[in-house]
Amino acid sequence: MMRRALPDLRHMLVSTGVGLAALGLLMLTLFALILCVVPPVGGPALANTAGLARRLADWQRRRMRPAILSPYTAAPGRIRDILPDPTFWRDTAWLLAGGACAFPAMLVWGLWPSGVQGLVTPILYRLLPASADLTFQALPITTATRSYIAVGMGAVILVAAYFLPRWYRRGEALLSRWLLSPGAAARLSARVEQLVETRTAAVDASAAELRRIERDLHDGAQARLVALTMNLGMAEDMFDTDPAAAKAMLADARAGAHSAISELRDLVRGIHPPMLADRGLAGAAGALAAASPVPVELEVRLERRLSAPVESAAYFVLAEALANAIKHAGAARIRMSVVDEAVHIRLRVQDDGRGGADRSRGTGLRGIERRLAAFDGSVTVSSPPGGPTEIEAVLPCGS
Repeated sequence: MMRRALPDLRHMLVSTGVGLAALGLLMLTLFALILCVVPPVGGPALANTAGLARRLADWQRRRMRPAILSPYTAAPGRIRDILPDPTFWRDTAWLLAGGACAFPAMLVWGLWPSGVQGLVTPILYRLLPASADLTFQALPITTATRSYIAVGMGAVILVAAYFLPRWYRRGEALLSRWLLSPGAAARLSARVEQLVETRTAAVDASAAELRRIERDLHDGAQARLVALTMNLGMAEDMFDTDPAAAKAMLADARAGAHSAISELRDLVRGIHPPMLADRGLAGAAGALAAASPVPVELEVRLERRLSAPVESAAYFVLAEALANAIKHAGAARIRMSVVDEAVHIRLRVQDDGRGGADRSRGTGLRGIERRLAAFDGSVTVSSPPGGPTEIEAVLPCGS
């Protein structure tokens, strides 16, 4: 009972604080709107007040389960931008409604001390002197019988205090979703901005991949082919005068050719592995697990071929997460799973390493985010210090 009652009580106390803050901001907003007739002062006042109201409304959006998406993508600007914005007026309406909700919230959490007082009334009746003015809910406690009546009233009040928060929370959630959910225009605007960001991320990722290929070709295979050409030329010059040295240079040239071929093969695998093209994501994941120097426990529940871009992105996520676990986590064991959930593919890589992976410091995790952003995918990282680390990616793939 207390495991349920304590979170409810905490929620009601927070709702009371939010409601009182909303009332204060509502007063400030109304005052700022009045000041709008004085442009040099009204503009900054309204912008600052609208900014505070947005922060409180966004905090309320995050309190809801599931959280409500914020419609805002930029800070409040000038009066002519704020006043026509319907979201501003919806937030203002919520300030009024949220402020009004503070009073029933206070009433609900106030039932707990009142109910407890009713339960202990017989004790108070015995301890307090007869001249003391003891009352409970307007009931004068002048006899022992009345003190026990107060116990019954207190029990009823505690039952109400236990159940009422549930109804209050439902009502608060409905009201918040009605007033704070983004409107159609706000959702469309947010979607457009998200598409612009994902397009930019996809272009940046493509450019970075091209630069990596160019660098690998220039520093690897191209350099080895140049050395191969030089060795062949020198061997040709020395073939008649020093056949032994020419033979050694030909051997070096042959070794260099093998190295160049190997590097070119690795480069092609990095762009689009033949295993991925031939056997799909399941086969490529198995090849990754088999090639890992750290034991990998692999689970694959995928019985269909995905589109080539989705397979490539999923393979990149698995390869990058696996490489991070091997290189940076110091893991002794890794679990990797690929699960087909019809409309999306869920990829998960877990290791028992030291943890502490931070996407703000790791280019690998940022690369995964950029790669998935182009598909409206998402990635979550759980890596407390000391481990374990879990990287989970969800990649839409259609049904």
